[in-house]
Amino acid sequence: MRFSFRRLGTNARLALVAFVLGLLAIAAGNPYGGATVGINAETIAAAAGKAADQVTVGELADWIIEQRTDYRLIDVRPPEAYAEYHIPTAENVPLTDLPDYPLARNEKIVIYSDGGTQAAQAWFLLRARRFGGAHILKDGLDAWKNDVLFPALPEEPTADQMAMVRRAQEVSAFFGGKPRTGGAADMAFTMPDVEAPTALPAGATKRKKKEGC
Repeated sequence: MRFSFRRLGTNARLALVAFVLGLLAIAAGNPYGGATVGINAETIAAAAGKAADQVTVGELADWIIEQRTDYRLIDVRPPEAYAEYHIPTAENVPLTDLPDYPLARNEKIVIYSDGGTQAAQAWFLLRARRFGGAHILKDGLDAWKNDVLFPALPEEPTADQMAMVRRAQEVSAFFGGKPRTGGAADMAFTMPDVEAPTALPAGATKRKKKEGC
């Protein structure tokens, strides 16, 4: 089957652009401290278009609420951006530090940035180095703000929408956010404190942490 750039989704296109930029950077001088990187362009391009290599912000919110410990959340933005706000439980690993960061090839790794090419570059770097569990947070921190912290909810929800609205309100409150309703849909809200939440929303199940993590 012939490869077509046009058939790829937005995230996959960003990833391919990041890949090309990464190759150009390597050609000009390896920015990763001499780390050897093996790249199979066709394999990585095919993987970039699969939903299996993406985690939605809704899924991630559930994992944090459930206190799952079977994944690593990596924020590849600069330290100052991380200090200003980051998703609870995230580890700050700027892109240039990623090759030397202690990650295991058999663990699930979820990478995010503001929603642009940095996360895609990190994903390509890890996949090229055979980290098969590398995933991208779909649409990054932008989606986290819009869909988890400050979700836009209907002002007068129907009976069918009530369960969704209640859940969105609970999750938003859990992470220190506030839903947007009616005329507030386009308003800016103050980002919550970066401290990890401690209380579970109603109905959430707390999972026991794995030993040794």
